[in-house]
Amino acid sequence: MRKTIFHISLLFLTTYFLVSCHKEYRFSLDVPAKIKVNQKFQFGVTEKNGYKPDAVEYTLDGKVVAPGSDISSYPLGKHILQAKIKYGDQSQTLNKSVIFLAAKPYEIYDYEIVNTYPHDTGAYTQGLEYLDGYLYESTGRQGQSSLRKTEIKTGKVLQKIEVPDQYFAEGMTIFGDTIYQLTWQNGKGFLYKLKSFEKIGEFPYQNSREGWGLTHDDKVLYKSDGTEKIWKLDPKTQKETGYISCYTNKQAVKELNELEYIHGKIYANVWMKNVIIIIDPATGAVEGVADMNGLVKKMSHIQHLKHDDVLNGIAYDRENDRLFVTGKYWSELFEIKLHKRK
Repeated sequence: MRKTIFHISLLFLTTYFLVSCHKEYRFSLDVPAKIKVNQKFQFGVTEKNGYKPDAVEYTLDGKVVAPGSDISSYPLGKHILQAKIKYGDQSQTLNKSVIFLAAKPYEIYDYEIVNTYPHDTGAYTQGLEYLDGYLYESTGRQGQSSLRKTEIKTGKVLQKIEVPDQYFAEGMTIFGDTIYQLTWQNGKGFLYKLKSFEKIGEFPYQNSREGWGLTHDDKVLYKSDGTEKIWKLDPKTQKETGYISCYTNKQAVKELNELEYIHGKIYANVWMKNVIIIIDPATGAVEGVADMNGLVKKMSHIQHLKHDDVLNGIAYDRENDRLFVTGKYWSELFEIKLHKRK
């Protein structure tokens, strides 16, 4: 009898260890692909065979987070959720990306034309800025790029410097007594003295892919690179200090082009789109979209617009609250006002 019990016990233990050795854990990290930042962030770990882990630690971009967390303070765009799973004497780490979207839909704006001024049809407008009664403009095209100062009422070019032929100039902005100008795919920008247009330096791009648009607030420069990202640069060193990602409540907005900082928001052209979008620089959320289709249609009646003679160029007169827009090779510069659509 004792012998029989011994054999049964031995068989039970052998079977237990064989099953234990072949026990497979197949964990998956369940997280939504996209979520609005005003929603609770729900996620978790499941195991295909129903086994439960002993412990799971979750981190979001390296910071500990719990299911159901409030994500309203997070910037929009791509984030990485990580789960460190422990079971027995083993562990496993899983990663998944998630896109944070704007909390609510953007508002639609319409425009009214206040004034119309002449604009040089030889100017392939890339960057536009207003300062002390004048417009400063960066124009593009290989072998045709320039930096210029113009008179608003007449469109007359008062001051101009040609950019070397190997460069395709892009956006520009003025910070203090320095003009910053981007190049498209050459991986660097230029610095000029405001009054003389004397070139005083260059700066390399870092993680930003290309040079498209440029603007600034009181502390930093904002640079677009053709993606949904707007990079923050230190004006003194021109080093990138971070970025925001531009998103609506549904998707990313890419190919951000010319930029202008107005009333604490970033106004942006979108390449080949007849819109001006209004972005929260703190989060990247698209708060407004100005429908400019009518303006482009008006221009098409004034002159023949080729494929890439598109809306591009935003300048703002802070003292007099005047907003100016134009386009590439357009013969007109428009002073407009934007109104929320009712």
